[in-house]
Amino acid sequence: MSKIEKVLATGKTHTTFSGADTTLRGHNGNLDIELSSPGSAQPAHVFAAIQPHPKAEQLFAGAWSACYTAAVGLVAQERNIVLPADMAVDIEVDLGQTGPAYFLQARLTLRVPGLAHDVATELAHIADSICPYSKATRGNIDVTLNVMTA
Repeated sequence: MSKIEKVLATGKTHTTFSGADTTLRGHNGNLDIELSSPGSAQPAHVFAAIQPHPKAEQLFAGAWSACYTAAVGLVAQERNIVLPADMAVDIEVDLGQTGPAYFLQARLTLRVPGLAHDVATELAHIADSICPYSKATRGNIDVTLNVMTA
């Protein structure tokens, strides 16, 4: 796995989770999506504020973030962990170059204010192990997983 020497573009997303519904926002306001789980009474997808169009890196970060957030909720439910109401996931995906070759790299940050750091770290890693997007990128791109409890 090669390290990026020069970052060309970054896609950033901030995802919040409340029960079965997920809200995904791009850092610069060009992506705002409300997602719901299958069987939810809410609409499956609501898209708003998508002009100018988001970058591919932001769309990838958004899809990954929604999936990872759901994995965190699933693991928390299985382990009887009560997630804080302001839990969020921030994902940044960089497109970059090393020599003439192009690569991706990512940073995931799980924000769970008030949760014990060791519990939050275990939750983050277990969710990462079951999230299909995390599985797809594992060993393919450089990924950093961060946990913030304050």
